[in-house]
Amino acid sequence: MEIIIEQERASEFEAVEELIRQAFASEEYSDQTEHQLVKRLRNSKAYVTELSLTAKCSDAKLLGHILLTKAWILEGEKSCETLALAPVSVSPEHQRKGIGSALINASFERAKQLGFSSVIVLGHPAYYPKFGFEPASRWNIRAPFDVPEEAFMVIELVPGALANVSGVVQYAGEFSTLKKRKRRIGLFLFLIYETAFATSGAAAGLPK
Repeated sequence: MEIIIEQERASEFEAVEELIRQAFASEEYSDQTEHQLVKRLRNSKAYVTELSLTAKCSDAKLLGHILLTKAWILEGEKSCETLALAPVSVSPEHQRKGIGSALINASFERAKQLGFSSVIVLGHPAYYPKFGFEPASRWNIRAPFDVPEEAFMVIELVPGALANVSGVVQYAGEFSTLKKRKRRIGLFLFLIYETAFATSGAAAGLPK
């Protein structure tokens, strides 16, 4: 199946939100509002229009979506811009067909073209390293919440981009405006990435 990846269009916003809703509909630890998060992020200062991508088949049917938004690595008065990968969504009937991987790889290429040099991800340590992610702790880059160290990762899109960078990642404020859940924001993001892990061919699951 041919996969066409292109920038999301404003006319597709509602269709993309519905795809995201469906992608997370059966996730046990989701409150099914991830599509609302994406809607909020589109109106935030962290939004990068060119890094909201869709995957379609040759007949233009929507298969998946990925969003990379700006984040910042803060250490004292120093601030380094990075990107946060969240969320990746694939329609339930097209999961485990490599669409999530194609979206991730395409988003990295576009991010590099736009001048971004790194991407942060909170996800499965058995999956994301295949894209080049390494533990963020290698650079003393830390999450703003409690998460397993091995699950918080970063990739340098430009070699050496993080050579003099360390600190705590600040996500867009829209992530913290989610409704109260049984799980803290860190595990919410972990769910997002576990879902992406599942859509690319592996079993997903959060620790109880």
